[in-house]
Amino acid sequence: MSALHALAALPAYVPMIGGSGTGNPTADFSDTPWWLSLAKALLIFVYLLVSTLLVIWFERRVIGRMQQRPGPNRTGPFGLLQTLADGVKLALKEDLTPKNADKIVFMAAPAIAGAAAFVSFAIMPLGPSVWMFGHLTPLQLTDLPVAVLLVLAVAGVGVYGIVLAGWSSGSTYPLLGGLRSTAQVISYEIAMGLSLVAVFLYSGSMSTSGIVAAQKSLWHIVPAFLSFFIYVITMVGETNRLPFDLAEGEGELTGGFHTEYSSLKFAMFFLGEYVNMFTVAALATTMFLGGWQAPPGISAINDGMFNHGWWGILWFTIKLWIFMFFFVWLRGSLPRTRYDQFMRFGWKFLIPVTLGWVVLVAFIRGANNGWLGDAKLHILGREIPYSTLALIVVVAATALLATWIWEGKQEAKAAESGIRPDEVDPYAGGFPVPPLPGQRLREPAATAATPTLTSKEDQHG
Repeated sequence: MSALHALAALPAYVPMIGGSGTGNPTADFSDTPWWLSLAKALLIFVYLLVSTLLVIWFERRVIGRMQQRPGPNRTGPFGLLQTLADGVKLALKEDLTPKNADKIVFMAAPAIAGAAAFVSFAIMPLGPSVWMFGHLTPLQLTDLPVAVLLVLAVAGVGVYGIVLAGWSSGSTYPLLGGLRSTAQVISYEIAMGLSLVAVFLYSGSMSTSGIVAAQKSLWHIVPAFLSFFIYVITMVGETNRLPFDLAEGEGELTGGFHTEYSSLKFAMFFLGEYVNMFTVAALATTMFLGGWQAPPGISAINDGMFNHGWWGILWFTIKLWIFMFFFVWLRGSLPRTRYDQFMRFGWKFLIPVTLGWVVLVAFIRGANNGWLGDAKLHILGREIPYSTLALIVVVAATALLATWIWEGKQEAKAAESGIRPDEVDPYAGGFPVPPLPGQRLREPAATAATPTLTSKEDQHG
């Protein structure tokens, strides 16, 4: 039997049980030698680099069309080589290091941000098992029983590049940008992690290969629609993209954490940002859109022939670029949000709503799998059915959402009515603190010890 016929006879997903008795399926790498893993790592690296070059050109062209201008169209056919020319220009620019900078950390920060962006893509399944150089291997570099947690952990490490860049520059604006990024990533990683819990409950796995296999009949975007909506919001906040690019707001921070960077160091931050966009888009594709599997109508053709072989890379790439267009669309459409509004939205809306949704999904899955049965919860000597408890949770989440909306309307009404908020003294604590939105500075009191000079005779005594 030829390799092509053998591949057609194989299922689209070839699992093995990860760990001893864990019951958590992972991809089968038993026929993958070490040199083939190195070749796949090189292919993933080239795939991300070429995709980054294309998406920068794509972003400039699409936003140009949205603003009724052509965009890059001179360097190469259709301006395709403009990004490459900009990269060469960055490499040839003078590399400056501020006098007050911590030089070791200053140089290490962009390397951390750039390297961490590539690591998460190692666990993304780009396709099913295929024949490569005589070996049957998954189109994936590696897999773990808790592969999704690796992505969240690497995202937490990647923010160290931004934080250290802001601190080591020895300048005010980069420091403020680094602090902003810390608060922003911590806030939205919580909501992002919680939004993925529903997917774990529906798939019964935290392995990326297992999650893709669980979506063979129904993509998770249908039952976990609210998780998908919340994840899309948090992935924009995680990547510091408009309208959430508050770590590098040009209007108030002159560039934020990378203000003092130039040449290849700045290029590393630039590369890391765009690779992170592909990483979060790939995770969304894997978790909610069936991963590398073909759309439902196409996957039914000829017993799923388009779910075998190298077809998976095509479907995965198409889904990835749908998210890329979404990123570009947001940048060309929405203005930058105010920082306090952005943080309030994360802590007071996204996190509570996601918590309530996870509890509701847990009860639904438990009821469908027969875990609950006729079980009842004993509280203060009374038996309360779990279905009643689930209803209470839904009502409480709805009331919390209604309260949040009502408070927002009250704040807007108070602002429109012209009520003057409390005055604040910016030097009360010995350190200048700017007023929060809605507050005003207290007028300095006139002191009798300071005479007022009204004429030249008074000035000369």
